[in-house]
Amino acid sequence: MARSLNKIMLIGSLGREAETRVSPEKNVSYTRFSVATEHSYKDKNGSWVNETTWHNVVAFSLNEYTAKQLVKGAKVYVEGRIQVSEYTDQNQNKRTKAEVIAEKVMSLDSRGGSQDGGQYDSSNSSSSGANSQPEGFNTPPNDSSEEDLPF
Repeated sequence: MARSLNKIMLIGSLGREAETRVSPEKNVSYTRFSVATEHSYKDKNGSWVNETTWHNVVAFSLNEYTAKQLVKGAKVYVEGRIQVSEYTDQNQNKRTKAEVIAEKVMSLDSRGGSQDGGQYDSSNSSSSGANSQPEGFNTPPNDSSEEDLPF
């Protein structure tokens, strides 16, 4: 058996309020949000350049307390895996999307009076896999238009 690893860890700021929805066909709740991370480097002239990368994140069955902590501008830690999938847009064009499927989400802000911020860990679920992505479940494409993409 070949071994492989698909793991991502992010610390960044939320770009918009988290949106929680329920999938009608699977009756599973999922929360979408975007996280901005920055990378700094020197250009050929020796000047520092900041580059922002936006990551689309999906968390399944996120607890309500953590979801309320996910507000625009909040600092957050996300741990999970990258999932790449294809879909057909409204104009019948094939599109590819990459998303982070969150296994852990932790608010790094002390908003709301909590010392440790909101936490979500899919591995600590007492139910049988309710917090992990259901088998065969592909998240619907983002509602954002192409103009929202940073590239």
